[in-house]
Amino acid sequence: MVKVVFFGTPDFAVPTLERLLVSTQVLAVVTQPDRPAGRGGKLTAPPIKQLALAQGLPVYQPERLRKAETVLLALENLDADFFVVVAYGQILSPRVLAMPRLGCINVHGSLLPHYRGAAPVQWAVFHGETTTGITTMLMDAGLDTGPMLLKTTLPIPTTATSADLLQELAPLGADLLITTLTTFASLTPIPQDPSQSSYAPLITPQHLVIPWDAPATVIHNRVRAFYPQVYTQHRAQRLKILQTQPVDQPSLSPWGTVTQLVKFQGFQVSTGAGQLLVTQVQPAGKKSQSAWDYSNGSRLQVGEQLGLL
Repeated sequence: MVKVVFFGTPDFAVPTLERLLVSTQVLAVVTQPDRPAGRGGKLTAPPIKQLALAQGLPVYQPERLRKAETVLLALENLDADFFVVVAYGQILSPRVLAMPRLGCINVHGSLLPHYRGAAPVQWAVFHGETTTGITTMLMDAGLDTGPMLLKTTLPIPTTATSADLLQELAPLGADLLITTLTTFASLTPIPQDPSQSSYAPLITPQHLVIPWDAPATVIHNRVRAFYPQVYTQHRAQRLKILQTQPVDQPSLSPWGTVTQLVKFQGFQVSTGAGQLLVTQVQPAGKKSQSAWDYSNGSRLQVGEQLGLL
């Protein structure tokens, strides 16, 4: 039976570890340290750690793997065939990459060489892509630059959020990884074309603020991409915008102006090109609600400005 060490952290990685537990010998799991989570900031274990402990697996959680000598020595002594990496959150050093007998395989949430980096699904949605997918690849010292093994694709509906896609991609990635391992001896790694590459950087707080001077379709894609964290200001309070729909109407009012209340749906806002119908929101300190309910509860008026501090 193939011997594997698994590196991963979030929910996205869970289906792959579950499949590996059935079809391989998982020797150990490496994941990120426990972090504060929720409103109370309670120290919480990553989803992968919770699964690994439930299965009685050894778990390593170094803050910085490349400097954790005790962990590195333990991994070297495991004599693994493969290291499998799914959204681990740290770059593996050349020393770690050289440890497994057959190599390190990454399950990446894009169609490489497009969207290398930390948030490939989010940036694919942000840029209005119509297709995404999973690529398995042999890892090298670069950032998602290694030779590709297998791919599978997934269409991106115009209403889908990155959260929707991650939920669909996770089991696809698990299936593709198992196929990659079982057919590994017959696969021919394909080098990536650097001229076709693009980068998917970490998401920063600046990416979460709605720029009302942008076109309505661009704002719509931002809401979908960084769901459920995108926000604007209304009456000096943060208002998360959770669901939108571009409207093909000219934008004659200043950017960010509420132009119309749409019965039972929400409210329209002027943008840099076209208008945007907002249908789902989350006011500060409250649960998500329909934008129509928010309009009534806050007595929203046509002509009010969003985005003003």
